[in-house]
Amino acid sequence: MKIAGFTFIRNAVKNDYSIIEAITSILPICDEFVIAHGNSDDDTLQLLKSLDSPKIKIIETVWDDSVREGGRTFALETDKAFKAISPDVDWAFYIQGDECVHEKYLDTIKYEMELCLNNPTIEGLLFNYKHFYGSYDYFAHSRRWYRREIRVIKNLPDMHSYKDAQGFRHNGRKLNVKHIAADIYHYGWVKPPTGLTNKMRNFNQFYTDDNQWIDQAYPESSEFDYGNADQLILFTETHPKVIQERINKVNWKFSFDPTKINNAPLSKKVLNVFEKLTGLRLFEYRNYKIVAK
Repeated sequence: MKIAGFTFIRNAVKNDYSIIEAITSILPICDEFVIAHGNSDDDTLQLLKSLDSPKIKIIETVWDDSVREGGRTFALETDKAFKAISPDVDWAFYIQGDECVHEKYLDTIKYEMELCLNNPTIEGLLFNYKHFYGSYDYFAHSRRWYRREIRVIKNLPDMHSYKDAQGFRHNGRKLNVKHIAADIYHYGWVKPPTGLTNKMRNFNQFYTDDNQWIDQAYPESSEFDYGNADQLILFTETHPKVIQERINKVNWKFSFDPTKINNAPLSKKVLNVFEKLTGLRLFEYRNYKIVAK
């Protein structure tokens, strides 16, 4: 069984993406790792080249900044990385530049790959998500954010990234997946208040060409409104070892009081209570079809 990791990145230094931690978190179970490096105007390429592993393959790409429909650029870059993996690869492990996998899950993930390798009904593996928010000490719970997504796919013809690279499609249809007991830790929302504002300004440039709207919604140097989450939950476990140094270097204080978050309308509060009691999320959008658990 051969496993490839793949990702895309551009301007990781400028935008403070934890891309090195993301890659190294899954590198131990990968036989190769393809990085599609976009046309950065910072030191991202030098940062990527600092990865001392023969598994790493960096391909140079140029982003089409004119594509503004629903973040489609991200999917196009994901596909470039996926197409560059070796043809004899069985499984492809996708990770984005602000995600990480805890080392405690690696054996489980590899075991599930081996178990499902020769099962033609399973085309991908579905992971749970923890969206850390504002601080490494809290993760958010909200119906507006996906709680599960595909991050491991079989190396099949006509497999492609979907919309803004949230998930994948095969021949244009949803993948048949197995839901496994492993989490993806998403750290994209863990930044100082001004850092999150800058992230949103940059991020929305790939969804709209309305710069006036961006300036009005996220004025430069303004502080981010952390009340966007419905609920923040205290994280009492450990973070992946690869990101611990970054956590130790945190130089801002998360002064927002998470107990003050109460933004959800009554209908969502009822749905949240139902989910908490049953584990079921009613009316959830699913970018996949679960065929095994």
